[in-house]
Amino acid sequence: MMLDTAELLRRHGVHVTAQRLAVLAAVSGQPHGTADDIAAAVRAELGVISRQAVYDALGLLTDKGLVRRIQPAGSPARFEGRTGDNHHHLICRSCGAMVDVDCAVGAAPCLTPAADAGYEIDEAEVIYWGRCPGCLAGAPSRPQADAARIPDARARHPSDGNDHV
Repeated sequence: MMLDTAELLRRHGVHVTAQRLAVLAAVSGQPHGTADDIAAAVRAELGVISRQAVYDALGLLTDKGLVRRIQPAGSPARFEGRTGDNHHHLICRSCGAMVDVDCAVGAAPCLTPAADAGYEIDEAEVIYWGRCPGCLAGAPSRPQADAARIPDARARHPSDGNDHV
């Protein structure tokens, strides 16, 4: 049986408020949304909430492990409710679309670096960059101003063309 959202917050030691419930619901309903996307969804549900209250709720929910914060290079932070499974992301350079991709099946090779510098590693954040099927097919992309913010890995790593995170 799935816990209701209020009980989930309580089990993580979070005081239940209408704002936190709405933020968690917005993150769940809009995976990979920015704080502004989340704020707009919460305002649509509650009517009024300050941007700071949304940021505070996102920060608390992230600290408690209920929300994951992702910040791809050249992009505002994005938030998702899928946590604790070490999944990765695919991002389209043209339109900025982001989708989840599971880690390698079996052993998670991304958790075993060539040198760990003495760290106990429990998570890796891998972002794959490329072009989505819609952009490859010539579908219209976001306005050029948004597309210009999406980084090109080759510009960041001219020596080998690989995108290192």
